[in-house]
Amino acid sequence: MALFNKLKQFVLDVRQEMSKVSWPTREQLRGSTGVVIAFSLIFAAYTFGADQILQYLVTMLLTAN
Repeated sequence: MALFNKLKQFVLDVRQEMSKVSWPTREQLRGSTGVVIAFSLIFAAYTFGADQILQYLVTMLLTAN
């Protein structure tokens, strides 16, 4: 019976905390999503560029011998 009471209290606590959550509006969500997508694309391009440069340098070092 103690397990049932603990589970019941947990569910009640979760419901109480969820009522305090401030959910974003649709426009805020779209704006945040756009920022995340833009940053992800910029980071991917940077990583790709750094990889290409490092690959070129390693190739040049290995073929110089």
